[in-house]
Amino acid sequence: MDADELPEDLPEEGASAEGWALVRAAQDGDTDAFGQLFDRYHDTVFRFVLYRLGDRPAAEDLTQETFVRAYRRITSVSYQGRDIGAWFVTIARNLVLDHVKSSRYRLESATAEVADVAPGSLRPGPETEVIAGATHAELLKCVAKLGDDQQECIALRFLQGLSVAETADIMGRNEGAVKALQHRAVRRLAQLLPEGLR
Repeated sequence: MDADELPEDLPEEGASAEGWALVRAAQDGDTDAFGQLFDRYHDTVFRFVLYRLGDRPAAEDLTQETFVRAYRRITSVSYQGRDIGAWFVTIARNLVLDHVKSSRYRLESATAEVADVAPGSLRPGPETEVIAGATHAELLKCVAKLGDDQQECIALRFLQGLSVAETADIMGRNEGAVKALQHRAVRRLAQLLPEGLR
């Protein structure tokens, strides 16, 4: 589909326009276009879900379910002034909320994966990995102490790299509210972090 064929209300250039052009093609029955959307947004959705759950297998399952639901509903989505990636993350967010509410989730506990590393690889030494892992774990513990809205804001803004506008759309708030929420969350994190990590 050419940019000339896009409806007038769609963006004219950039990644958002390319994403919406793929949506229009998928709505017209082009399965390759949906495949391209999957390739483009899979990592973003997976990182969002993994951060929220901390469980790689569950994150993989919910990421797949996100795209299954998106495929089923692709004909119902319409341009609303934001990148299509926000729609995928919104579907993932709803699936995560449903998963967390389920009793099965409360009975599961996530464990860290053990990576197989070949001798002579270019990875950092074990001491560096232990320190980085401990720092990351401590940061995540502190983020977990924030309220749900603050946790979600931090995840969307810093882990997913979404803009304030995209975060506001996903959270159903205005941009000013997201900026204030982010500011309070960062200040609270600074208070929660141990002295050596500030």
